Amino acid sequence: MSKPLLTHDLRSMFGDVRDQGLRPTCLAFAVSDCHAALRAGWDPLSAEFVFYHAQRRAGLPPTEGALLLHILDALRDDGQPPEAVWPYLPALPADISHWGPPAVSTRYFRGSARGPGSFDEIVDNLINGLPTVIVLHMGEAFYDPQSGIVAGYPGEKDVTRHAVIAVGAGTVGGQRAVLVRNSWGMSWGLNGYAWVTEKYISQRLRRIAVLKEEVGVSAHQNAA
Repeated sequence: MSKPLLTHDLRSMFGDVRDQGLRPTCLAFAVSDCHAALRAGWDPLSAEFVFYHAQRRAGLPPTEGALLLHILDALRDDGQPPEAVWPYLPALPADISHWGPPAVSTRYFRGSARGPGSFDEIVDNLINGLPTVIVLHMGEAFYDPQSGIVAGYPGEKDVTRHAVIAVGAGTVGGQRAVLVRNSWGMSWGLNGYAWVTEKYISQRLRRIAVLKEEVGVSAHQNAA
């Protein structure tokens, strides 16, 4: 394929790509980094905190992946502190009863919108300066983007559900594509980013989400 042509690029809103390791926390990272990107400056927010509250809401153990609805509800109602308050754990404690947040004095809350989405809607969001969480069925090609491009191949098998952030739009080899930010560290793709073609996304897209207005602490106090 020819060199990608980038027409919209929101990467400047973000800091370094983070690494979720072997835990099923891609959605917590995607939403956390979108949240941090919408705030002034780059100060990572605690993916551990929002994942913890999402799993409590869903009644799911921390060994399973989160659901988009519960992550967004946790962001709106439980909020997130800075990453330094509860840093991400590469591995869970042997005794899960010891897994829980410390006392938190500062939390940030934010509303959101979610839906089945489409490639066109993702691009429109990017044009309007809104990074977009994408939940899709991830195929085998996603593990190793060739030249930083995920295009898929005949007979490719879907492996699992995965969440990334759309941060750019353009074309690859004459095909429309979006640039996504993953949570597998800087060694994946192009320093943690890769192009994903319209065909690949359209065949595998499950849901999208964008973060909206910031919700003040007073709103939660009034509702209490």
